[in-house]
Amino acid sequence: MKDYITVIGGGLAGCEAAYQIAKRGIKVKLYEMKPIKFSPAHTNKNLAEIVCSNSLKSNLLTNACGLLKEELRILDSLLIKCADEVKVPAGQALAVDREKFSQLVTEKIKQIKNIEVINEEITSLENIINDGIVIIATGPLTTENLSNEIIKLTKKEDLFFYDAAAPIINKESINFNIAFYGNRYEQEKKKEETIEEWKERLNQQEKSYINLPMNKEEYENFYNELINAEVITLHDFEKREIFEGCMPIEIMAKRGIDTLRYGPLKPVGFDDPRTAKRPYALIQLRQDNEEGTIYNIVGFQTNLKFGEQKRVFSMIPGLENAEFEKYGVMHKNTYINSTKLLDETYNLKSKNNIYFAGQITGVEGYVESISSGLVVGINAVNKFLGKEKIIFPKYTMIGALAKYISTENEKFQPMNANFGILPELQEKIKDKKLRYEKFSKRAIQNIKENI
Repeated sequence: MKDYITVIGGGLAGCEAAYQIAKRGIKVKLYEMKPIKFSPAHTNKNLAEIVCSNSLKSNLLTNACGLLKEELRILDSLLIKCADEVKVPAGQALAVDREKFSQLVTEKIKQIKNIEVINEEITSLENIINDGIVIIATGPLTTENLSNEIIKLTKKEDLFFYDAAAPIINKESINFNIAFYGNRYEQEKKKEETIEEWKERLNQQEKSYINLPMNKEEYENFYNELINAEVITLHDFEKREIFEGCMPIEIMAKRGIDTLRYGPLKPVGFDDPRTAKRPYALIQLRQDNEEGTIYNIVGFQTNLKFGEQKRVFSMIPGLENAEFEKYGVMHKNTYINSTKLLDETYNLKSKNNIYFAGQITGVEGYVESISSGLVVGINAVNKFLGKEKIIFPKYTMIGALAKYISTENEKFQPMNANFGILPELQEKIKDKKLRYEKFSKRAIQNIKENI
């Protein structure tokens, strides 16, 4: 075996993985194609370039990303340490001067004697993966050559080239005075049933789908706001590929006022428990994790701005107080089907000397990518030394993310940190702030006791 670990990709995840390996006394070869070659979205020659927002989200422990950052601070994350050093005023959020951040990370990485930075594009994995441990952390804009190499490692159908994801809702925030469980056709009132018998049957049905009925007025109000809502402007290199692959709900709606009622909002096969009659339109939410704590809005891939998603989708009866754990997105994003391919340490099941890290795994967001890099770095070292894997507790945000992306899910989509993916608390707490504080306290205790 080689006397070093190879890391491909000098972004947030790759740099964090390299640091975690090097600090444990193992040599790292860190490959980064810049400045020899740039992706369509990158311009900075330094490592760990931040392309979109300069915010790493909230620092508060009542925020899921705030908790994730605190866990990473406890575990000595280099990238979070650098972010704290170059932060700029942003209220309760951790925002950075992006130029200074990339420059500082680059300086820190190059000062570590165990890390060799190699500016070279990797176009073939054949020689690299044959005799050594390799971490692939090439991000959502992985080059075509390397994407083809990843296809060889996995399967073509397990590599996605765009992210068309629907919003995800915390189940506890859904109004079940309106919403009801049930699958299409299985919950229509049968002729021989009384209303009471029918409602009792509904309550006993499986919980994989939640249904939100709408009357004509509610639907038309929602429709008018949807077709006039503000959308995010895509990069030119994203537009053609994305819209050929998946139709955003707002684009579909513009084809005609009844288009959605014959598509994702069709009411066929349902009766509204409040009226025992078929609703005018109906929206379904599908269970999105094993615990049944979060649900995605079926068919609602969207390019609306996040604020507009909150405003317009909260008009749906039953979602008036919805907590959005993840907003819908549509953008160029290369990622693997991690639920089939990886374990809870981001290790490739079919070839266990290979790890993936960062957004290519389906974790979404800056801090989430750093988190995956930390987990991979620690476990790559243990693999190198012949030690046992370290699986982070599911009660921590680091562990919950790793568990989410490695748990079988036919409708897998990228995920960011949110309290909905954590196991439920033993006690029911209605106050959201207090509930989140309890989640954070439990997570931090688990990190300190188990890692």
